[in-house]
Amino acid sequence: MREANRGSWGGVPSQQAGMSGPGAWGSGGVRVDVTERIEAEFRSAGVTGFLHVMDMDTGREVAVRADDPVVLASVFKVPLLVTFHRQAADGVLDPAEPVTLRPPDRTAGPTGISAMQDEVRMSLRDLTLLMITVSDNAAADVVLDRVGRDAVNATAAALGLRDTVVEVSGRELHETLLEDAGAATFADVWTRLDEPGVEARLRALDPLRTSRSTPRDMTRLLSMIWRDEAAPPGGCAAMRRLFGLQVWPHRLSSGFPYDDVVVSGKTGTLPTLRNEVGAVEYPDGGRYAVAVFTRSLLPIAVLPQADAVIGSAARMAVESLRRP
Repeated sequence: MREANRGSWGGVPSQQAGMSGPGAWGSGGVRVDVTERIEAEFRSAGVTGFLHVMDMDTGREVAVRADDPVVLASVFKVPLLVTFHRQAADGVLDPAEPVTLRPPDRTAGPTGISAMQDEVRMSLRDLTLLMITVSDNAAADVVLDRVGRDAVNATAAALGLRDTVVEVSGRELHETLLEDAGAATFADVWTRLDEPGVEARLRALDPLRTSRSTPRDMTRLLSMIWRDEAAPPGGCAAMRRLFGLQVWPHRLSSGFPYDDVVVSGKTGTLPTLRNEVGAVEYPDGGRYAVAVFTRSLLPIAVLPQADAVIGSAARMAVESLRRP
């Protein structure tokens, strides 16, 4: 991995994107037809897409609705992880602090501790591993309770993420979905989406009423993690390791099926919403921050083309940035 542009981890990164003039070229010196092809890819997959891809070292970018507000879903775990490592560096918390999670106290979810039946005891640091690698909701909520929601939002502000706000925990998100849909289970929410007015009532799908950000904010945050600017170098290295261990290959990674290209990321999923943010690193040292958020026009839980377009759109953007 190329090490460049290291700066202070306490605030806004030192390097800003260089922009070229208008005309046949878009912002960051990227041809406008790249965004048109990405838009066509989104339409073909039946989604509305929001994308920002940035060369971490030159600032060149590809943007499609990159400044529109989007629902974070489980991507909120990224600023949460950053805040955890900043607090650990400041001595506010001990990453090795043991936590006991009893079954009745755990946030619902399909993976990790959320799906386990017996009492679990592990460190805060290991909980962060589960919340990133398998998007464990129970683990994330324990970390969020320990770190503090206000602290996460203060970190976002300190890092210049003006449009990033964590409003709800995983438990609160789940509860509002059931309440707004009038459903008994998460699966029931999907079955009710076809009913008139149900989707519009769901606060969890409205970026103005739930945890939110923009694709540009997320690539900014990822770039700071990869440049050791979001936290001290040891903390940033620990975060990069966790993103590299994420188990889901069907979104961002699907666009880069090459043995020598490293893809790291964090997904987010809610009814009709499929997201992933991450980093793509090439053997020649090129590294790119990627944020793709999508909203499906169809209320279908399994929609492979909506997952795959995250990878294909990201690949189009990265390839355009790699051309002279």
